[in-house]
Amino acid sequence: MKTHTIPGLVRFILSLVISTLLLSSCSRVQLPALHSDDVVIAFGDSLTAGYGVDKSQSYPSILAKLTGLNVVNAGISGETTTQGLKRLPEVLEQHQPKLVILLEGGNDVLQKVAESKIKSNLKQMIQLIKQSGASVLLVGVPEKRLFGSALDLYSELASELEIPLEEDIVASLMKRPSMKSDYVHFNQQGYQAMAEAIYEQLQNRGAVD
Repeated sequence: MKTHTIPGLVRFILSLVISTLLLSSCSRVQLPALHSDDVVIAFGDSLTAGYGVDKSQSYPSILAKLTGLNVVNAGISGETTTQGLKRLPEVLEQHQPKLVILLEGGNDVLQKVAESKIKSNLKQMIQLIKQSGASVLLVGVPEKRLFGSALDLYSELASELEIPLEEDIVASLMKRPSMKSDYVHFNQQGYQAMAEAIYEQLQNRGAVD
């Protein structure tokens, strides 16, 4: 091994260790149990809105059937985290949710917004949700490259703010053409898989049976 490769290897190992510790800490976070009269808001962009399928086939609609809960689809296609941050307070005030499933950042990535800005906007959104009295389930968005995994900022936020994270499902589906209706959106099978992954998170975190 050449000596000039060692610093890079050390950085890689340190990054791997830190990522493992972050995932371990946020994987233990539980959610309050949800009841039949509680409102769940699915807040996000086109992946929440259900672009590419009928709205009844969007992941929030499927999640509502899986859980039996009132899941409000608050997704707007094309929305960035800056726009979402401005819209969020009104949505929280209108629906008074017990839980918010937050999936934002994909359009920022496509528009090459700085990761520091994405993280700052998401952090403010999470803080607003918590201040409203609701809990948060954060959903990670992948990097803009083939076979990319979720950006590190999502696990960093989950650990820092002590909230649960669904890190894998969006990145996983993006790698599977059979689950997609176009380059960045899912088809009916993709949204079904997405809803099931989020449902499993809610079960594992104690929110639903």
